[in-house]
Amino acid sequence: MRADRHKNKHRRKRKWFVSLLLLFGLIAVYSYSQFQAGLEDSKEEAGEPKVEYSFNGNRDENGYTNILLLGSDARGEENSRADTIMIASYNPDTGTYKLASIMRDTYISIPDHGENKINSAFAFGGPELLRQTIKENFDVDLQYYAIVDFQGFVRLIDTAFPQGVEIEVEKSMSKDIGVTLEPGVQTLDGEHLLGYVRFRQDAVGDFGRVERQQKVVKELGKQLASVQTIPKLPKLIGVVTPYVNTNMDTGDILFMARGFLSEEGRTISTLRLPVENTYQNQRVSGAGAVLTIDLDENKKALNEFLAN
Repeated sequence: MRADRHKNKHRRKRKWFVSLLLLFGLIAVYSYSQFQAGLEDSKEEAGEPKVEYSFNGNRDENGYTNILLLGSDARGEENSRADTIMIASYNPDTGTYKLASIMRDTYISIPDHGENKINSAFAFGGPELLRQTIKENFDVDLQYYAIVDFQGFVRLIDTAFPQGVEIEVEKSMSKDIGVTLEPGVQTLDGEHLLGYVRFRQDAVGDFGRVERQQKVVKELGKQLASVQTIPKLPKLIGVVTPYVNTNMDTGDILFMARGFLSEEGRTISTLRLPVENTYQNQRVSGAGAVLTIDLDENKKALNEFLAN
């Protein structure tokens, strides 16, 4: 009798184990098929092949995963400057996500190239030289890089949010962004949202643009973080893959994205460098209008932001 109960218990465990294997198998097949579907949607439009970069990144000594996140609209051009420079940081111990934006006109020392705007480091030596520049000046290690083509941003928005993204446009915008935006709360498709985050032809210039970029990232985080979005994740990654040049593998991206999306209402902390009262607007021969900064204060601000 006892032997029969033991056999029945063993059979039930085996059934549960087989059922779990089948479930994981189905999820894997579904995820792969959705990833491929997204990839096929974008592959032909993405066009030119990606430039291959070397990147000698290191894991942060505190255990954070730091990613050099760059925005560019110059696919296939190795000597283009980075239009957007950010450090995306994930702390696996606390489950926190942070985003630090570095103003592209920040005037600092670039290894073997003297002093120049930080975004010129990308033109001189790709993401690896930019990594070295950030390490030398701010003492922050970067493990990965991701260069996002702006058209990939458009495709991501239109795929994830077919009805558009609700955002408050604070003023009329049209110069040099390819679209016209009027002030007020409105729903924007990918092309118009890209125009919103790229606009800088006003009195505050690049400062306003960085502020809008961080505002949009936070809003997208809120709207993406829902149970409804998680099943879309493999397809979304497939859609943007042809537009993203990165040394991260798909598994790394899925792991961090699922972690973020699994908690509705999760927030992203943000920082802008240079911080207030630590910089001056100047003109430098050969570089034009730059931001000269108090390097020690900004180094301290960035490291404290990532650590706390």
